Amino acid sequence: MSAHFTRRSLIRGITAATAVATLATGLAACGGDSEAATKTDSAASGSVTVGRVSNGAAKETVLKVAEVKSISAELPAAVKKSGKLNIGIGALPSGFAPLAYVGDDQKTLTGAEPDLGRLVAAVLGLTPETKNFTWENLFVGIDSGKVDVAFSNVTDTEERKKKYEFASYRQDNLGWEVKKSSTWNFDGNYENLAGLTVSVGSGTNQEKILLEWKKKLEAEGEKLTVKHYPDNNGLYLALNSGKIDAYFGPNPGIAYHAAQTAGTPTATRNAGTFSGAGETLQGLIAATAKKDSGLAKPLADAINYLIQNGQYAKWLAAYNLSNEAVAKSEVNPPGLPLDNS
Repeated sequence: MSAHFTRRSLIRGITAATAVATLATGLAACGGDSEAATKTDSAASGSVTVGRVSNGAAKETVLKVAEVKSISAELPAAVKKSGKLNIGIGALPSGFAPLAYVGDDQKTLTGAEPDLGRLVAAVLGLTPETKNFTWENLFVGIDSGKVDVAFSNVTDTEERKKKYEFASYRQDNLGWEVKKSSTWNFDGNYENLAGLTVSVGSGTNQEKILLEWKKKLEAEGEKLTVKHYPDNNGLYLALNSGKIDAYFGPNPGIAYHAAQTAGTPTATRNAGTFSGAGETLQGLIAATAKKDSGLAKPLADAINYLIQNGQYAKWLAAYNLSNEAVAKSEVNPPGLPLDNS
Protein backbone atom coordinates (compact mmCIF):
# COMPACT_ATOMS: atom_id res chain seq x y z
CA MET A 1 0.00 0.00 0.00
CA SER A 2 2.80 2.38 -0.78
CA ALA A 3 1.00 4.90 -2.97
CA HIS A 4 -0.97 7.73 -1.42
CA PHE A 5 -3.66 9.62 -3.28
CA THR A 6 -2.60 12.95 -4.74
CA ARG A 7 -4.55 16.16 -4.29
CA ARG A 8 -5.82 15.81 -7.86
CA SER A 9 -7.07 12.30 -7.29
CA LEU A 10 -8.69 13.31 -3.99
CA ILE A 11 -10.71 16.08 -5.58
CA ARG A 12 -11.41 13.87 -8.57
CA GLY A 13 -12.68 11.11 -6.32
CA ILE A 14 -14.86 13.43 -4.27
CA THR A 15 -16.24 15.08 -7.37
CA ALA A 16 -17.12 11.75 -8.95
CA ALA A 17 -18.97 10.72 -5.84
CA THR A 18 -20.70 13.97 -4.91
CA ALA A 19 -21.70 16.00 -7.94
CA VAL A 20 -25.30 16.79 -7.03
CA ALA A 21 -27.46 19.16 -9.04
CA THR A 22 -28.67 21.13 -6.03
CA LEU A 23 -25.10 22.14 -5.22
CA ALA A 24 -24.03 23.09 -8.71
CA THR A 25 -24.75 26.80 -8.45
CA GLY A 26 -23.07 27.15 -5.07
CA LEU A 27 -19.96 25.33 -6.20
CA ALA A 28 -19.70 27.39 -9.37
CA ALA A 29 -19.73 30.56 -7.28
CA CYS A 30 -16.41 29.50 -5.79
CA GLY A 31 -14.59 30.26 -9.04
CA GLY A 32 -12.90 33.48 -10.04
CA ASP A 33 -9.62 34.97 -8.85
CA SER A 34 -6.88 32.81 -7.40
CA GLU A 35 -7.66 34.28 -4.00
CA ALA A 36 -11.04 35.29 -2.62
CA ALA A 37 -11.61 36.26 0.99
CA THR A 38 -14.73 35.73 3.04
CA LYS A 39 -14.75 37.40 6.45
CA THR A 40 -16.77 36.00 9.31
CA ASP A 41 -17.89 37.55 12.54
CA SER A 42 -15.79 37.00 15.65
CA ALA A 43 -16.88 34.43 18.22
CA ALA A 44 -17.27 37.11 20.88
CA SER A 45 -20.86 35.94 21.31
CA GLY A 46 -19.53 32.67 22.73
CA SER A 47 -20.85 30.45 19.97
CA VAL A 48 -19.99 29.28 16.46
CA THR A 49 -22.55 27.94 13.98
CA VAL A 50 -21.30 25.04 11.89
CA GLY A 51 -23.06 23.83 8.77
CA ARG A 52 -24.53 27.25 8.03
CA VAL A 53 -25.66 27.77 4.40
CA SER A 54 -24.32 24.26 3.71
CA ASN A 55 -26.93 23.43 1.06
CA GLY A 56 -27.71 20.11 2.65
CA ALA A 57 -24.13 19.00 3.28
CA ALA A 58 -24.46 19.36 7.06
CA LYS A 59 -26.95 19.74 9.88
CA GLU A 60 -26.71 23.36 11.06
CA THR A 61 -25.51 23.25 14.66
CA VAL A 62 -24.77 26.03 17.14
CA LEU A 63 -21.78 25.20 19.35
CA LYS A 64 -20.90 27.03 22.53
CA VAL A 65 -17.23 27.98 22.46
CA ALA A 66 -15.25 30.95 23.73
CA GLU A 67 -11.65 32.00 24.29
CA VAL A 68 -9.52 29.85 26.58
CA LYS A 69 -6.97 32.27 28.00
CA SER A 70 -4.40 29.60 28.87
CA ILE A 71 -4.34 28.49 25.23
CA SER A 72 -4.50 31.92 23.57
CA ALA A 73 -1.52 32.92 25.74
CA GLU A 74 0.56 30.43 23.72
CA LEU A 75 0.04 32.32 20.45
CA PRO A 76 2.95 34.09 18.77
CA ALA A 77 2.89 37.74 19.76
CA ALA A 78 2.25 39.01 16.22
CA VAL A 79 -0.79 36.78 15.73
CA LYS A 80 -2.22 37.63 19.15
CA LYS A 81 -1.71 41.35 18.54
CA SER A 82 -3.46 41.18 15.15
CA GLY A 83 -6.59 39.76 16.76
CA LYS A 84 -7.20 37.65 13.65
CA LEU A 85 -6.59 34.13 12.48
CA ASN A 86 -6.10 34.15 8.72
CA ILE A 87 -7.32 30.74 7.54
CA GLY A 88 -6.33 29.40 4.13
CA ILE A 89 -8.63 27.10 2.16
CA GLY A 90 -7.57 25.55 -1.15
CA ALA A 91 -11.00 25.11 -2.70
CA LEU A 92 -10.79 27.15 -5.91
CA PRO A 93 -12.08 26.85 -8.54
CA SER A 94 -15.06 24.59 -7.80
CA GLY A 95 -14.92 23.49 -4.15
CA PHE A 96 -15.31 19.99 -2.78
CA ALA A 97 -18.33 19.21 -0.63
CA PRO A 98 -18.61 18.52 2.24
CA LEU A 99 -15.15 19.85 3.09
CA ALA A 100 -15.00 23.32 1.51
CA TYR A 101 -17.19 25.16 -0.99
CA VAL A 102 -19.30 28.30 -1.40
CA GLY A 103 -22.63 27.94 0.41
CA ASP A 104 -26.18 28.41 -0.80
CA ASP A 105 -26.02 32.16 -0.11
CA GLN A 106 -23.54 32.30 -3.02
CA LYS A 107 -20.84 34.03 -0.97
CA THR A 108 -19.98 32.26 2.29
CA LEU A 109 -17.11 29.79 2.24
CA THR A 110 -18.54 26.89 4.15
CA GLY A 111 -17.81 23.23 4.80
CA ALA A 112 -16.19 21.11 7.48
CA GLU A 113 -12.72 22.63 7.03
CA PRO A 114 -13.53 26.36 7.36
CA ASP A 115 -15.96 25.55 10.17
CA LEU A 116 -13.22 23.85 12.20
CA GLY A 117 -11.00 26.86 11.54
CA ARG A 118 -13.71 29.10 12.99
CA LEU A 119 -14.04 26.90 16.07
CA VAL A 120 -10.29 26.94 16.66
CA ALA A 121 -10.19 30.71 16.20
CA ALA A 122 -12.88 31.06 18.88
CA VAL A 123 -10.82 29.06 21.39
CA LEU A 124 -7.83 31.26 20.56
CA GLY A 125 -9.86 34.44 21.02
CA LEU A 126 -9.25 35.50 17.42
CA THR A 127 -11.54 36.69 14.64
CA PRO A 128 -11.43 34.14 11.79
CA GLU A 129 -10.87 35.39 8.26
CA THR A 130 -11.04 32.71 5.58
CA LYS A 131 -9.24 33.13 2.28
CA ASN A 132 -9.92 30.81 -0.62
CA PHE A 133 -7.08 29.81 -2.97
CA THR A 134 -6.31 27.30 -5.64
CA TRP A 135 -4.48 24.33 -4.11
CA GLU A 136 -1.07 25.49 -5.34
CA ASN A 137 -1.57 29.07 -4.18
CA LEU A 138 -2.69 27.91 -0.75
CA PHE A 139 0.90 26.96 0.06
CA VAL A 140 2.18 30.17 -1.49
CA GLY A 141 -0.19 31.96 0.89
CA ILE A 142 1.31 30.17 3.89
CA ASP A 143 4.87 30.81 2.69
CA SER A 144 4.22 34.52 2.12
CA GLY A 145 2.34 35.08 5.37
CA LYS A 146 -0.98 35.88 3.70
CA VAL A 147 -2.49 33.17 5.85
CA ASP A 148 -1.50 31.92 9.28
CA VAL A 149 -2.80 28.38 8.91
CA ALA A 150 -4.45 26.13 6.33
CA PHE A 151 -7.49 24.07 7.22
CA SER A 152 -7.87 22.40 3.85
CA ASN A 153 -7.67 18.60 3.99
CA VAL A 154 -3.86 18.74 3.99
CA THR A 155 -2.25 15.36 4.63
CA ASP A 156 0.61 15.21 7.13
CA THR A 157 3.73 14.06 5.25
CA GLU A 158 7.41 13.97 6.13
CA GLU A 159 8.18 15.83 2.90
CA ARG A 160 5.90 18.72 3.90
CA LYS A 161 7.50 18.88 7.34
CA LYS A 162 10.56 20.34 5.68
CA LYS A 163 8.59 23.59 5.28
CA TYR A 164 5.52 23.30 7.51
CA GLU A 165 4.38 22.29 10.98
CA PHE A 166 1.20 20.36 11.72
CA ALA A 167 -1.58 19.93 14.26
CA SER A 168 -3.60 16.85 13.32
CA TYR A 169 -7.40 16.87 13.52
CA ARG A 170 -8.93 14.18 11.29
CA GLN A 171 -8.16 10.73 9.97
CA ASP A 172 -7.28 10.65 6.28
CA ASN A 173 -9.59 7.88 5.12
CA LEU A 174 -10.94 6.18 2.05
CA GLY A 175 -14.41 4.69 2.29
CA TRP A 176 -16.75 2.05 0.90
CA GLU A 177 -20.20 2.99 -0.36
CA VAL A 178 -22.96 0.41 -0.84
CA LYS A 179 -26.74 0.46 -1.20
CA LYS A 180 -28.40 0.97 2.16
CA SER A 181 -30.07 -2.42 1.81
CA SER A 182 -26.72 -4.18 1.38
CA THR A 183 -25.49 -6.31 4.27
CA TRP A 184 -21.84 -6.23 3.12
CA ASN A 185 -19.15 -4.53 5.22
CA PHE A 186 -15.43 -4.21 4.58
CA ASP A 187 -14.43 -4.79 8.23
CA GLY A 188 -10.81 -3.94 7.43
CA ASN A 189 -10.24 -7.20 5.55
CA TYR A 190 -9.51 -7.28 1.83
CA GLU A 191 -10.59 -10.93 1.72
CA ASN A 192 -14.17 -9.72 2.21
CA LEU A 193 -13.95 -8.40 -1.36
CA ALA A 194 -13.88 -11.90 -2.82
CA GLY A 195 -16.60 -12.34 -5.41
CA LEU A 196 -17.56 -8.65 -5.53
CA THR A 197 -17.66 -6.11 -8.33
CA VAL A 198 -16.27 -2.77 -7.16
CA SER A 199 -16.04 0.62 -8.86
CA VAL A 200 -13.09 2.94 -8.30
CA GLY A 201 -11.77 6.15 -9.86
CA SER A 202 -9.23 5.57 -12.61
CA GLY A 203 -5.70 6.77 -11.84
CA THR A 204 -6.33 7.28 -8.12
CA ASN A 205 -4.50 5.92 -5.12
CA GLN A 206 -7.56 3.93 -4.15
CA GLU A 207 -7.41 2.21 -7.55
CA LYS A 208 -3.80 1.19 -6.86
CA ILE A 209 -4.79 -0.22 -3.48
CA LEU A 210 -7.76 -2.06 -4.96
CA LEU A 211 -5.69 -3.59 -7.78
CA GLU A 212 -3.13 -4.83 -5.24
CA TRP A 213 -5.95 -6.57 -3.35
CA LYS A 214 -7.22 -8.00 -6.63
CA LYS A 215 -3.81 -9.61 -7.23
CA LYS A 216 -3.75 -11.03 -3.70
CA LEU A 217 -7.21 -12.51 -4.13
CA GLU A 218 -6.30 -14.02 -7.49
CA ALA A 219 -3.28 -15.68 -5.84
CA GLU A 220 -5.73 -17.15 -3.32
CA GLY A 221 -8.03 -18.43 -6.06
CA GLU A 222 -10.64 -15.72 -5.54
CA LYS A 223 -12.03 -13.16 -7.97
CA LEU A 224 -12.51 -9.40 -7.60
CA THR A 225 -13.96 -7.47 -10.55
CA VAL A 226 -12.94 -3.79 -10.85
CA LYS A 227 -15.00 -1.37 -12.93
CA HIS A 228 -14.57 2.28 -13.88
CA TYR A 229 -17.22 4.84 -14.76
CA PRO A 230 -16.55 8.24 -16.36
CA ASP A 231 -18.93 10.16 -14.10
CA ASN A 232 -21.05 9.91 -10.99
CA ASN A 233 -24.25 9.29 -12.96
CA GLY A 234 -22.91 6.06 -14.41
CA LEU A 235 -21.42 5.05 -11.07
CA TYR A 236 -24.64 5.43 -9.10
CA LEU A 237 -26.84 3.94 -11.80
CA ALA A 238 -24.59 0.88 -11.65
CA LEU A 239 -24.71 0.77 -7.85
CA ASN A 240 -28.47 1.19 -7.65
CA SER A 241 -29.12 -1.42 -10.35
CA GLY A 242 -26.81 -3.99 -8.77
CA LYS A 243 -24.23 -3.96 -11.57
CA ILE A 244 -21.61 -3.18 -8.93
CA ASP A 245 -21.61 -4.11 -5.26
CA ALA A 246 -19.61 -1.19 -3.88
CA TYR A 247 -17.73 2.01 -4.65
CA PHE A 248 -14.27 2.68 -3.16
CA GLY A 249 -13.39 6.36 -2.89
CA PRO A 250 -12.59 9.32 -0.59
CA ASN A 251 -14.54 8.94 2.64
CA PRO A 252 -15.78 12.57 2.91
CA GLY A 253 -17.38 12.38 -0.54
CA ILE A 254 -19.12 9.13 0.38
CA ALA A 255 -20.36 10.66 3.63
CA TYR A 256 -21.80 13.57 1.66
CA HIS A 257 -23.53 11.41 -0.94
CA ALA A 258 -25.01 9.11 1.71
CA ALA A 259 -26.45 12.17 3.49
CA GLN A 260 -27.89 13.51 0.23
CA THR A 261 -29.64 10.23 -0.63
CA ALA A 262 -30.92 9.40 2.87
CA GLY A 263 -34.62 8.61 2.84
CA THR A 264 -34.77 8.15 -0.93
CA PRO A 265 -35.16 4.96 -3.00
CA THR A 266 -31.47 5.28 -3.94
CA ALA A 267 -30.18 5.62 -0.37
CA THR A 268 -26.61 4.48 0.27
CA ARG A 269 -24.46 3.95 3.35
CA ASN A 270 -20.82 3.77 4.35
CA ALA A 271 -19.64 0.16 4.68
CA GLY A 272 -16.26 0.85 6.26
CA THR A 273 -13.08 2.88 5.92
CA PHE A 274 -9.42 2.31 5.10
CA SER A 275 -6.48 4.59 5.76
CA GLY A 276 -5.46 6.63 2.74
CA ALA A 277 -1.86 6.01 3.82
CA GLY A 278 -2.24 2.24 3.48
CA GLU A 279 -2.42 -0.61 5.97
CA THR A 280 0.72 0.23 7.97
CA LEU A 281 0.02 3.89 8.82
CA GLN A 282 -3.11 5.84 9.68
CA GLY A 283 -3.06 8.89 7.43
CA LEU A 284 -3.84 12.18 9.17
CA ILE A 285 -5.27 15.50 8.05
CA ALA A 286 -3.68 18.44 9.84
CA ALA A 287 -3.83 22.18 10.32
CA THR A 288 -0.78 23.45 8.44
CA ALA A 289 1.36 26.45 9.37
CA LYS A 290 4.78 27.68 8.33
CA LYS A 291 7.60 25.76 10.01
CA ASP A 292 8.83 27.39 13.25
CA SER A 293 5.85 29.77 13.24
CA GLY A 294 5.00 28.78 16.80
CA LEU A 295 1.41 28.02 15.82
CA ALA A 296 1.31 24.23 15.86
CA LYS A 297 1.12 23.87 19.65
CA PRO A 298 -1.65 26.42 20.30
CA LEU A 299 -3.57 25.00 17.34
CA ALA A 300 -3.26 21.46 18.71
CA ASP A 301 -4.20 22.62 22.21
CA ALA A 302 -7.26 24.41 20.83
CA ILE A 303 -8.33 21.30 18.91
CA ASN A 304 -7.81 19.15 22.01
CA TYR A 305 -9.95 21.57 24.02
CA LEU A 306 -12.71 21.09 21.44
CA ILE A 307 -12.24 17.30 21.62
CA GLN A 308 -12.37 17.22 25.41
CA ASN A 309 -15.42 19.47 25.64
CA GLY A 310 -17.56 17.84 22.98
CA GLN A 311 -17.63 20.50 20.26
CA TYR A 312 -15.29 18.45 18.05
CA ALA A 313 -17.59 15.41 18.03
CA LYS A 314 -20.61 17.60 17.24
CA TRP A 315 -18.71 19.29 14.39
CA LEU A 316 -17.85 15.92 12.83
CA ALA A 317 -21.39 14.62 13.34
CA ALA A 318 -22.86 17.69 11.63
CA TYR A 319 -20.93 16.72 8.48
CA ASN A 320 -21.41 12.94 8.85
CA LEU A 321 -17.67 12.50 9.35
CA SER A 322 -17.63 10.88 12.79
CA ASN A 323 -15.75 7.92 11.29
CA GLU A 324 -12.71 10.20 10.79
CA ALA A 325 -12.39 11.27 14.44
CA VAL A 326 -9.01 11.32 16.17
CA ALA A 327 -8.58 10.76 19.91
CA LYS A 328 -6.32 13.80 20.19
CA SER A 329 -4.54 16.39 18.12
CA GLU A 330 -0.78 15.88 17.88
CA VAL A 331 1.97 18.28 16.89
CA ASN A 332 3.90 16.91 13.92
CA PRO A 333 2.81 13.26 14.29
CA PRO A 334 4.38 10.62 12.02
CA GLY A 335 3.36 11.36 8.44
CA LEU A 336 3.67 9.70 5.10
CA PRO A 337 7.34 8.75 4.68
CA LEU A 338 9.60 10.52 2.22
CA ASP A 339 9.31 7.68 -0.28
CA ASN A 340 5.51 7.98 -0.21
CA SER A 341 4.82 11.70 -0.01
